[in-house]
Amino acid sequence: MVLTQMVMVAIMTMTPIHMGHHGHGLDAIGLVIGIHIGAMYLPSLITGILVDKFGRTTMAAAAGITLLLAGVVAATAPGDNLFVLILALALLGLGWNFGLISGTATIVDATTPSTRAKVQGSMDVLVALSGATGGMMSGMVVANTSFAMLSISGGLLSLLLLPLIIWVSRGDVSAKSEKNKKTA
Repeated sequence: MVLTQMVMVAIMTMTPIHMGHHGHGLDAIGLVIGIHIGAMYLPSLITGILVDKFGRTTMAAAAGITLLLAGVVAATAPGDNLFVLILALALLGLGWNFGLISGTATIVDATTPSTRAKVQGSMDVLVALSGATGGMMSGMVVANTSFAMLSISGGLLSLLLLPLIIWVSRGDVSAKSEKNKKTA
């Protein structure tokens, strides 16, 4: 959740500036951001079903891969191509959605009702701080390099989800194995 928020906010924050530098007006910028926000929230009901059907780790991996794809598309998009920018930001919103829903479900699974609110509140603070960090850092990255570098860096950063997922999954397997040994 923390990583997906950081990547999403960083790229989303700089997209209107990037578009403005390439001659897009507020109508086009508003369209891209509007579709992006729609892609962040509209799939939630379906994403919840997918998280339950395919598992939290599978959907967290899908978040990382979708964010990588969003970063690559944004980095390689011609600045004057509105359709490709819409695609990149829609993927960015969808990847964020996958990460948020799978992350929230993981927290629910990993906590008891008595600790859940405290853990979720702590995660909300970390998510907010990572978004603020992504937003602040994105301006510095674009000022010193380019929007393409920010986008590809964000996409590559989202790949950090994959080793983390593997590590956590192995821990789940070990914990389940130990539990099975104790009950046998």
